[in-house]
Amino acid sequence: MTTKYKLGILSTHPIQYFAPWYQALAVQPEVDLQVYFAHRQTPEGQASAGFGVPFDWDKPLLEGYQHEFLKNRSRRPGTDDFFGCDTPEVAEIIARERFDAFLVSGWHSLSYWQAIRACWKTKTPVLVRGDSQLVTTRSWLKRVVKYPLYRWFIPRFDGYLIVGRRAKEYLLHYGASERKTFPVPHAVDNGYFARTAAEFKQDRARWRSEWGFPQEGKVFLFVGKLVARKRPMDFLHALRQLKAVFPGVYGLVVGDGPLRSQMESYVQSERVPVRFAGFLNQSVIPKAYAVADALVLPSDGSETWGLVVNEAMAAGLPTLVSHEVGCGPDLVISGYTGEVFQCGDWKSLASVVSRWIVHPEVLDAMGKAARQKVEAFSIEKAVEGTIQALKSIHRKDI
Repeated sequence: MTTKYKLGILSTHPIQYFAPWYQALAVQPEVDLQVYFAHRQTPEGQASAGFGVPFDWDKPLLEGYQHEFLKNRSRRPGTDDFFGCDTPEVAEIIARERFDAFLVSGWHSLSYWQAIRACWKTKTPVLVRGDSQLVTTRSWLKRVVKYPLYRWFIPRFDGYLIVGRRAKEYLLHYGASERKTFPVPHAVDNGYFARTAAEFKQDRARWRSEWGFPQEGKVFLFVGKLVARKRPMDFLHALRQLKAVFPGVYGLVVGDGPLRSQMESYVQSERVPVRFAGFLNQSVIPKAYAVADALVLPSDGSETWGLVVNEAMAAGLPTLVSHEVGCGPDLVISGYTGEVFQCGDWKSLASVVSRWIVHPEVLDAMGKAARQKVEAFSIEKAVEGTIQALKSIHRKDI
């Protein structure tokens, strides 16, 4: 007889990358899942969170699993501030429901701490899944203050759902027990992005023409919020350097945000061959992957993973990422699935692009390898690791 594990999950708000994981968990015979959200994000809230434009996700994020929105008592509700999610009722829920385990997505919100304290009080096992990494820039004072505090509470968690190599290093650094770690990789719906990009690729000439790219050109893609930490200007600087030597190189920027006007002005004044697609929702973004030849993600260390890399690789694109991007050690194998360059060194970025232009056959080979590599980072693997964690801590198994 299959043991049923009652699992509660708290997230600040519905996130497009987490919904497929929840949906897959909900249909597992071993899992009785209930997801709680601390904040109901509005289209305007999405805009202020860095996307630059108000919108709702066009793929269902709340279907296929049991969920509940908690009452957010914060005076300034939101997801970017520690006090933006204040949901004291989660403590009552944890005491009443007697979960076999309760999962929080980190500790950067008051809501998470309300849940963690309630779990400790009721002796409910706490699982944590986050993607912090040690390479993120922090002041000396902040590191000194954080170390003893984090060494106090991180070892108290009952299980660590590991999204990737750097996240594991981070947790072990602060005292997590390696025997309590379980691989639950950051993942997207690989099948959806592979299938949809392939469908768009059948009409690639049309979409390239729509964005003003010649069919024989090489298109490099940036996807993300147009904010300083994503370093999109590095992408433009590299393309500006290349334009005189390689006139067939183009850039496509997908996304919006506070830097867009500055970027458009730069492109116009420097005559950089770049097109701006604006924000593209989940049903449309595979078209950009179908048009492009490679993805570039020049972000700094605050990019603790970079799930657009998963999307692009599932669509068959090689990727160029800075050495600070969190997914680099797991997904980007230099010369095989892509390349890693020094963060902030746009000349190095331009050098890699130029090598790829001289040897275009490399792009196709790396794209195929990328698609194979990302298969190991799947929703199925994330579900499998979650169930392993539940089995290891389930009080009935002790």
